[in-house]
Amino acid sequence: MTWHVYIIECNDGSFYTGITNDLDKRIIAHNGGHGAKYTKSRRPVHLRYSEPASDRGQASQREYAIKSLRKSAKLELIATQLAKT
Repeated sequence: MTWHVYIIECNDGSFYTGITNDLDKRIIAHNGGHGAKYTKSRRPVHLRYSEPASDRGQASQREYAIKSLRKSAKLELIATQLAKT
């Protein structure tokens, strides 16, 4: 099972970082108002970044690291992934 760390951009321009083992299902849940309390009132949300993790523990550690970043650093992370595609 592959885990993912993801960043979504909320309708108000804020970012939410989370982990999941089913990225598509999780984004649908966020947009349906069932994802997280934070995103429930900030819909719609848009996936801006994701990266795979080998297990839940690694995903949680990376999630914590990303949540600790300033918004400008998160924007750089997003831009780096966009440049790779």
